[in-house]
Amino acid sequence: MCLQYEGRKLKTVDLVLLELEKNRGTFISGQSIATQLNLTRASVWRAVKQLREQNYLIEGSTKLGYCLSTESDQLSLQSILPFLEKYNAPKTKVIYYPTIDSTNKEAKRLSLEHAEHGTIVVADEQSHGLGRNGKSFFSPVGSGIYLSMILKPKVDASLALKVTSMASVAVCRTLKQTLNLEGKIKWVNDVYLNNLKVCGILTEGVTGFESRKVETIVVGIGINYQESESGFPKELKEVATTLFKKGEKPTISKSELIGCLVASLRELVDNLDDNSYIKEYRQSSLVIGKNVKVIQGDVAYEAIAEAIDDNGFLTVRLEDNTLKVLQSGEISIRKATNKSW
Repeated sequence: MCLQYEGRKLKTVDLVLLELEKNRGTFISGQSIATQLNLTRASVWRAVKQLREQNYLIEGSTKLGYCLSTESDQLSLQSILPFLEKYNAPKTKVIYYPTIDSTNKEAKRLSLEHAEHGTIVVADEQSHGLGRNGKSFFSPVGSGIYLSMILKPKVDASLALKVTSMASVAVCRTLKQTLNLEGKIKWVNDVYLNNLKVCGILTEGVTGFESRKVETIVVGIGINYQESESGFPKELKEVATTLFKKGEKPTISKSELIGCLVASLRELVDNLDDNSYIKEYRQSSLVIGKNVKVIQGDVAYEAIAEAIDDNGFLTVRLEDNTLKVLQSGEISIRKATNKSW
């Protein structure tokens, strides 16, 4: 059996791991694995031995075969694939790295090498995770979901501005579907739980050298999955949160969250001209009716967030009672004041 994924031939150990991931929590005999993959039982045994050496929790029984424990939550290509199938995104091309500088940077590099629409880059750690406006995104090993998707929409480039808000809705849908959590969106690119940031989104355009037009969109999503042993750095302790606390037993794997998120995002971005998602975006808004500080480059001013239009743009009311539509920029939520303009 020769299984190719994103142009890479999977080794025997990869194939065996994929079969174990497909049957996670259930025993499958060595003979069944060998027959399915056209391998010898000795090859299967050697692969299982190698996986155990890599700290995969695999139970063994002479009568029952092998079982990948549900306690084993190591992120890998093989752990993600079954959940892409479960959530109806089985044809998604996946590129996985244990560690990388930035999934967005790699996705942009791959887009120049003609990676196809919908390809995702996933990592267990980023050494230089990217945030908006040149900021870094805290990305320690094993504690987050770091994912970028390559999009090549066949629509007018102006509709690409919707991708960030669509990604926010996809994250909220995923949190609701898998964990029954109500995420809130702080315009334009952050998802919050209990007034603390749990997810950041960075959307970037890749311009063709000859056309000088945006040919590819890369949307990066970082979700704080579980607090690391060292915790958040000082500057994030009061503003960030995770899905699961330090030492808490997660009720869902990172791989399953990725599968659900990718399926939700593809459903939205493959229909960029459909505005029905905006209702969810408005319902999940953290800012409507709030006093906010608007930051656009070197300019900052206070306003009241009034509404979000069908393009995802934010309408704010200024102190002189005029309305202004924001297509870009950042906002922070201000404490309640007596201002009523």
